[in-house]
Amino acid sequence: MRMKLLALLITLGTAQMAHAVVTDQMIENDAKSPGDVLSWGIGTQGQRFSPLAKINTGNIGKLVPAWSFSFGGEKQRGQESQPVIHNGKMFVTGSYSRIYALDAATGQKLWKYEHRLPDGIMPCCDVINRGAALYDNLVIFATLDAQLVALNQDTGDVVWKEKIDNYADGYSASAAPLIAGGLLLTGVSGGEFGVVGRVEARNPKTGALVWVRPTVEGHMGYKFDANGNKTENGVSGTQGKSWPGDLWKTGGAATWLGGTYNAKTGLAYFGTGNPAPWNSHLRKGDNLFSCSTVAIDVKTGQIVWHYQNTPNDGWDFDGVNEFVTYDDGNQVLGGKADRNGFFYVNDAKTGKLVNAFPFVKKVTWATGIDLKTGRPNFVPENRPGDPTAGADGKKGQSVFAAPSFLGGKNQMPMAYSPQTGLFYVPANEWGMEIWNEPITYKKGAAYLGAGFTIKTLNDGPIGALRAIDPKTGKIVWESPNNAPLWGGVLTTGGNLVFWGTPEGYLQAADAKTGKIVWKFQTGSGVVAPPVTWEDKGEQYVAVVSGWGGAVPLWGGDVAKKVNYLEQGGSVWVFKMLK
Repeated sequence: MRMKLLALLITLGTAQMAHAVVTDQMIENDAKSPGDVLSWGIGTQGQRFSPLAKINTGNIGKLVPAWSFSFGGEKQRGQESQPVIHNGKMFVTGSYSRIYALDAATGQKLWKYEHRLPDGIMPCCDVINRGAALYDNLVIFATLDAQLVALNQDTGDVVWKEKIDNYADGYSASAAPLIAGGLLLTGVSGGEFGVVGRVEARNPKTGALVWVRPTVEGHMGYKFDANGNKTENGVSGTQGKSWPGDLWKTGGAATWLGGTYNAKTGLAYFGTGNPAPWNSHLRKGDNLFSCSTVAIDVKTGQIVWHYQNTPNDGWDFDGVNEFVTYDDGNQVLGGKADRNGFFYVNDAKTGKLVNAFPFVKKVTWATGIDLKTGRPNFVPENRPGDPTAGADGKKGQSVFAAPSFLGGKNQMPMAYSPQTGLFYVPANEWGMEIWNEPITYKKGAAYLGAGFTIKTLNDGPIGALRAIDPKTGKIVWESPNNAPLWGGVLTTGGNLVFWGTPEGYLQAADAKTGKIVWKFQTGSGVVAPPVTWEDKGEQYVAVVSGWGGAVPLWGGDVAKKVNYLEQGGSVWVFKMLK
């Protein structure tokens, strides 16, 4: 009898453990399982759509705070994290490479892990972190000193820790990792320091490398066996084909925002950043695979296709923006709102360009995108020129460019609703004066070769949430915002769109009309994406609040316009008033 009881207890314990463990199948079904949020993007496709409709346009007036948790301390810098939720726990990262486990129903702190950062870290754009990945009983996140840390979900104990690269050489990491096809996929940050961008695949249970794919043409890819032995896995592109001289060796193209994945295509999609240096006069050629979408077969680590949004980028128009896949009849398409001001629709299997159109009102660097060739129609006089041609040989002619290098859209992820067929894009209208300067590469030092000043276009609003039809290119509705939008978007089956503002509001609009139907003041600017989930029949909405990121650091005239905003660090959770 005792043995039967023991066996029953073991069976029940195993069943509970199996329920608690995050599996590949659960991650693949994340977008359709509203009881948790397992991935950055609320599903690997990155649509940020939840079918939940218990909170809707008819009753959202009853949405009230359930709890709030402060990240505490003096580290109140930009908070760009998207929480993930599983098994009654919320895992949310904070600035300076911190992560918290909270009771998702009450906000009680279960544990905290604070990564010890060296003094010499060189993050480009604030000390932010965008979130974690869940796998098995692990929560995994990247750190500003270019490491990956996997923690036990229950205790916060370190299970494994792996170095991505050397922070002293300019590498860092801030994106949420992606779980795709049983692999942990991560990119690298540091494009302003002449690093070489890449995507890495690891065993999520151990951190061991499986393959590495560089995103600068000419660099060798590698794969690794179970013992860690490295073998060559083909060069990315053709060495020297689109880069002059040896500039490909320090070519940038950092994959700093992370990626998305579509199980139907078997491809992971990573955006790549600016080529290095910014001074395009030195880099005659397209400079592959910078400012591109790169589609990688997760099984082989090979680039299946690429599409370059800004060839020979001269304006720091990083192409890292998320490639959000969706079904359109029998086709799988992907939408991307690029920093350069154009929205692109590509065939997700082949990369073929389907549509391209501006989603901001002022674009000066190109007159449009040729749908036959896929290339931009450049405006040559609006490209920064030869710095040695100036009177002193130290500064090229200044040109005005729009959008600014902060982009028509930057890190803040958009959302797509399969119900409305619309993308909801946080857009910004601004420009810049930009000029080229002489530059030589020094390992670990800033590698720009350009100067700039961010400019407002007028005295009106800078930001606007725009509902965009990917078929027609039309803006169906927009909701203007005085300060630049820097936080992400969530859309739901309740016909709602949620997004935050630097002025501190989390707000919701009717997804079809854009009418704002609810807002709440969080106490600090919102530069993070909201999420929603269901627990015990109740729908919850959460967002991280804490002003910061690139705008106040790089913003010029814009930074002056928003210097009254206060920093902070907290997560807010809302539910319906009973």
